[in-house]
Amino acid sequence: MGRESTMKPNYEILAYITTEKERVLTSNCLTLFAESEESSKEMTVDIAKAMKEDVVHLKNGDYMVIRV
Repeated sequence: MGRESTMKPNYEILAYITTEKERVLTSNCLTLFAESEESSKEMTVDIAKAMKEDVVHLKNGDYMVIRV
């Protein structure tokens, strides 16, 4: 069976990096706009290394830096 709806997720989104301005929203995490896919990738790697955290590459091309 799947995760119970009452259970709190065991991860935290620290940063969200996108190349689409429409996806830059106010949230608890750092949200960054990148001009290109290459700069998005570079920013994500730099942030993840600095924070020693994991990266998730989403199907829409955006990245999330998460703490598990």
